[in-house]
This record gives sequence, C-alpha cells and structure tokens, in this order.
Amino acid sequence: MEATEPFQMFSDNESTLELGSRLVHSFEAPQTFDAFSVAMAVLHLAVCIVGLGGNSLVIIAILKLDKMASATTVYIFNLALADGLFMVGLPFVAFQNFHNKWIFGDVACKLVMVLDGINQFTSVFCLTVMSVDRYMALVDPVRFARWRTPKWAKIISAFLWLFSLLPVLPIALHFSVHYGLCMADTFVVKWWMTFLAYTFVLGFVLPFLVMIIFYTALVMTLRSSRQQGRSLPSQDSLSLEKQVTKMVVAVVVVFGICWLPFYVFNFCSLYTNNVLLAFARGFEIAVLLSYSWSCANPILYACLSETFGRYFRILLCPRKDSPSMHCNRETEGYDLRDTNGQDVSVLT
Repeated sequence: MEATEPFQMFSDNESTLELGSRLVHSFEAPQTFDAFSVAMAVLHLAVCIVGLGGNSLVIIAILKLDKMASATTVYIFNLALADGLFMVGLPFVAFQNFHNKWIFGDVACKLVMVLDGINQFTSVFCLTVMSVDRYMALVDPVRFARWRTPKWAKIISAFLWLFSLLPVLPIALHFSVHYGLCMADTFVVKWWMTFLAYTFVLGFVLPFLVMIIFYTALVMTLRSSRQQGRSLPSQDSLSLEKQVTKMVVAVVVVFGICWLPFYVFNFCSLYTNNVLLAFARGFEIAVLLSYSWSCANPILYACLSETFGRYFRILLCPRKDSPSMHCNRETEGYDLRDTNGQDVSVLT
C-alpha cells in the first residue's frame, strides 16, 4: 500500500523508485542479479514464510484453544489475520522487485495494493486498540469490564476493518500498470503529497502516540500502586511492573524500527532529484522492514505472553498429559485494588 513519491529517474543507472506500491526497482540493461538482489529475494521469502507461519499459528491457537473467549484474544486474532493477509501480497512485490516487471495484470495490481493497504492499516489500528485494552485490563478491569467483552471487541474490530477502507480508497483509483510496473499515478503531485501526509499521520504518528500515552500511563500506574502498597506483595508487584515494562518497550520499539524508516525514505524522496543507488537499496530495505513488522508480532506473543507461549507449545509439541489452558475470562487482567494475588498475563 502506502503513499510515496513520484517516480524518479536515477542519473547514472536509470533506476526508478516506486514508493507507492512499496517497491524499489532498478532498471539496468542488461538486467543483472547481483548479491544484493539475491539476498533481498531470500529475505523476502523468509519474511513471508515466518509471517504466514507465525500468524497462522496464532489464529489456530485462538480458534482451537481460546475460542476467542476474551476481548484481548479477539483483538489479537484480528491483528494476526491482518498480518497474515499482509504477507499474501509480499510475493508479488518481491517478484516485481527481482524481475523489474509486473506480469499479473492491471486488476491484480489494484487488488494487491488495496488489500495491502487495508491489512496494513487494520494491523496498526488493532495494535493501537490493544494498548488501550491493556491499560483498562491491568489498571481497573472491573470498572471497564462492560467495554471489554468479546462482543464489544468483535464490534470494534469490525469497525477497524471498515475504517481501514477509507485511507486506501485512492489506491484503487490511482494504482495501475505503467511502463510494465504496478505503480501509482504520481503525476498528480498535489494528490500524491496529500496521500503521503495523511497515511503517515493515520498509519504511524497517531497510533505511535496513542501507544506511548497508554503504555506510559500503564507503567506509571503500576509503579505508583506498587510504591503505595495497593496491589500485590512487593516482590510480585515489582515482577509485574518489569513484565509490563518489557512488553511496552518491545512493542513500541519494534513498531518504530519497522515503520519509521519507511516513512522517512518516503519524505526524503520527495525532495531528492538525483538519487544514488545506495538510496534505492536503502529504501528497499526499509520496505522489507515494514513487512517484517507483521512477522514480529507472533514472536512478541511467544516471548512476552506466558499464555500464548503455552498455546504454541501445545500446538507444536502436543502431549496427552498437557494441562488444559484457562485464562481469566472475567477481567483478563489484574485489578490494582485487589490484594488476593491473581495471576497476570501481559498480553492475554
């Protein structure tokens, strides 16, 4: 998906940047497959396999072991679904990057780019809503219980999918096959810059700010509760605080690392006329990073969530004597005012 820059011709090697379809192409005659091109093709394949496999595992775990019985796992299910579908378009992008041509037709070009955009925005929106959900679950689950039911989570998730259609509608109108490539119609410069600006705000700035605000408030509330002795015993409370802090840092840092370079390259390209091949390759790496974010989420689940860690072990290493998994369906979190010491899972 995504907004980007009008095609720019590189002065020395006749290379063309295509940011709108999230691609970087190099047109050289004759076409050569150097070490960088081969390495990027392998990395694209690896990201696609890990992304599809990891998110499929999350979806199966939720449907088979959790049954989407909590608000949190409803959001995680939709996040995994969007991330998995996001990977579907990657082989098309990789093929065009590697062969410098689009052979799938104009309809497929529009369809791949639109689906790419919808899944990207839905994934980002789901992760943003999850930051609010985690705040409500761990700070005051009783107070927010009525808003954290699976029913409400499904309604909100459906809205996120529908809302994701709005910012990508221009893609259906302005993306098509030009010069043998699936690219955006970048000749209307005013539209292109507007598209880039609002996708950056909706797809990165606002979600990033919401995550930082709610996760910071969550950590500060946990720390304040521990210091005032209003929650778990000191050692357990400190452990919870450290667990949540690790989750906050991991989610925010991974999101920033994977998406910020892509948008930085987009804006830089708008003000660059003669771009070196190094810039084109740097942009291709930034594009791959943005896709990598979708395969990073299942890894975060496995590392940060004890519940999903157990789910994955049950699916990958099934044993007849494996204990059944049950999470706290009423609150899926920890009430800071409760001193009974209930179990807490950061993500579920």
